[in-house]
Amino acid sequence: MTDQGVRWTADQVLALAPDAASRKAGGRLGTAGPWSETGSRAEGSVWGLCKGSGSRPYQTVVDLADPAGPAFKCSCPSRKFPCKHALGLLLLWAGGGTVPVAQEPPDWAGQWLTGRRERAEKKRRQEPGGSAPAADPEAAQRRAERRAERVTAGATELEQRLADLLRGGLASAEQAGYALWDETAARMVDAQAPGLAARVRELGAVPASGAGWPARLLEECALLHLLDQGWLHRDRLPEALAATVRSRLGLPASPDGPPVRDRWLVLAQYDTVDPKLTTRRIWLHGAASGGTRLLLSYGAAGRAPELSMPVGLALDAELSAYPGTGQSRAALGERFAPPAPAAFRPPGVTTAEAAARYGAALREDPWLEAVPVTLDRVVPVPDGGAWHLADADEDSALPVTRAARSRPGLWRLVALSGGAPVTVFGECGHRGFTPLTAWAEATGEAVTLC
Repeated sequence: MTDQGVRWTADQVLALAPDAASRKAGGRLGTAGPWSETGSRAEGSVWGLCKGSGSRPYQTVVDLADPAGPAFKCSCPSRKFPCKHALGLLLLWAGGGTVPVAQEPPDWAGQWLTGRRERAEKKRRQEPGGSAPAADPEAAQRRAERRAERVTAGATELEQRLADLLRGGLASAEQAGYALWDETAARMVDAQAPGLAARVRELGAVPASGAGWPARLLEECALLHLLDQGWLHRDRLPEALAATVRSRLGLPASPDGPPVRDRWLVLAQYDTVDPKLTTRRIWLHGAASGGTRLLLSYGAAGRAPELSMPVGLALDAELSAYPGTGQSRAALGERFAPPAPAAFRPPGVTTAEAAARYGAALREDPWLEAVPVTLDRVVPVPDGGAWHLADADEDSALPVTRAARSRPGLWRLVALSGGAPVTVFGECGHRGFTPLTAWAEATGEAVTLC
């Protein structure tokens, strides 16, 4: 990335977009027309003036060299980061040839770049001090105990409600609609068990999910019962499994694994949005460790999460794992260099092996929705109104999830394949396979599908 001869791809730039609207608007600004006085430097900065609706053009500058990740500055009033002007400038730069390499940036760009790098260097040199007041361990313990009591009360109440449902028959759930589950979910929120609340809320959609819904509702109720019992009898569980139960309930945890330094390839990045929170999921794969890890970043409603990483690049960094059996979540620690192009990718497996991997993971975490998997040499194949990823060399296939079939990414995958085998990274679970990134065998370039 710091070599101007090796620039990002358009997909890598657009992966930084906070939402679909920004991605579309940034794409329109990725041409030379609205830009003037553009430039870049070999250490990883890009700048330019973008003509807007006012008399003065917007001043846009991007710092790509910070190991902490790309940083953006624009004089436009947008509250999105990066804004459409920063995305357009990076798309222009990624195209090559239109953004010249300059010796020095203009004053407005140079001052911002110098200032933020001086602050970053000062922060790195600053020794961890005792400026922040030490936490009171006894007070923290009391808070944890009070919350545990509320969660226990909520789990006990949920057990009673599940028993009442089964005693009265599942048909009552179809008649009650969403009201029954929304009220129960609200009680779990009061009990400070957001994980239980989320799973309860999902039950409201099961009766409307088509033929066979009673069996699916019974399965989901059984998993809720298992989670309740895990919490109520957590003192009998191995510590790792107890940590998994706490995680599924939505209780806070801190990473406890030793930091693992590696070159981590960014496999995929995508957001899920609800009325109160945007959750960003970033999948990474270690070149030396061989592990696949998940980073989570959050943003309040209407704002994109702060952490953003371009798919297909690798970063030299440390990751620390969170506690729990079968957990792939990790925390990002120190970053030693900016993300840079990488030629490696995860080893692929067959569709049969992917399904077996998910089954094995369920033994450690029965509530696991999906596992990260890279499928090697698969071909997207239509099957009536559905799609499958079929092995090119074996007689096996995985269905594509309903959610993935409604996204444009599926058609990008079909176009990339053209009937030929491709390598696909995604999430394999009980609903099928969700493709997130693909590599064509001919070029090896990563194409985002989410």
